[in-house]
Amino acid sequence: MNLKVKNNKAWFLVLPVLALVAFSAVIPLMTVVNYSVQDIFDQNSAYFVGTEWYREVLNDPRLQDSLIRQFTFSAAVLLIEIPLGILIALMMPTRGKMASFCLVVLAMPLLIPWNVVGTIWQIFGRADIGLMGAFLNGIGVDYNYASNPTDAWFTVLLMDVWHWTSLVALLCYSGLRSIPNAYYQAAKIDQASAWAIFRYIQLPKLQSVLVIGVLLRFMDSFMIYAEPFVLTGGGPGNSTTFLSQTLTKMAIGQFDLGPAAAFSLIYFLIVLLVSWLFFTTITHLDNKK
Repeated sequence: MNLKVKNNKAWFLVLPVLALVAFSAVIPLMTVVNYSVQDIFDQNSAYFVGTEWYREVLNDPRLQDSLIRQFTFSAAVLLIEIPLGILIALMMPTRGKMASFCLVVLAMPLLIPWNVVGTIWQIFGRADIGLMGAFLNGIGVDYNYASNPTDAWFTVLLMDVWHWTSLVALLCYSGLRSIPNAYYQAAKIDQASAWAIFRYIQLPKLQSVLVIGVLLRFMDSFMIYAEPFVLTGGGPGNSTTFLSQTLTKMAIGQFDLGPAAAFSLIYFLIVLLVSWLFFTTITHLDNKK
């Protein structure tokens, strides 16, 4: 009887990756965990406080308000960008020079650094010289994102839609191009309508791509920092102060390392939990089909 001997030498190829992950992620994470259970005065003075910082952070109104703003913003981003990205992908040409041109134009916002995006929209939305701000005020709309919380919220949301809808559209476009032509031929024979083709052919085939799109956009929007910081600075008031900005103010502005460490771990667990729920729900629906 021939027994196959397992060759475990391939695991040695994974060791450099594990070492890199441990150095870049696990070790800093353990440092944050250590800070979150201690009251640190200086390099030589640290006292164990257990879960005190977690209780303080969870009862902090700043965290609660920022969390509500963050979930509202992420929900609005997903509700706008996912359908809009699908619509753009469906409208794009499938072949020829125009298809290449559309792909290049669509990818351009993704190439712009996040802080530059904030600067562009800071100028674009100015009520005096900005193209959008001056136009809105010129037609009688009282718009000023620097003083009106609603206008600031609308501008940050519009900026994110402009910056990241392209990602969803490109993902959906690649998913649509991977659908075999035989499906469309069968639909043509059955004289299926455009809505029926989308409902029963395109949308089911896009499901795996949409899982990636939803997860990426949720995580990115939930951790947004540079764009609203440059555009509004979190204002007016705290209307556009999201979790990442609240955490930065706590860690760097106030130098509260213990509460900031506890805050960052809670932040990390929220992102991890919601992403897992998204992934589990969508894959469960996919397996039922």
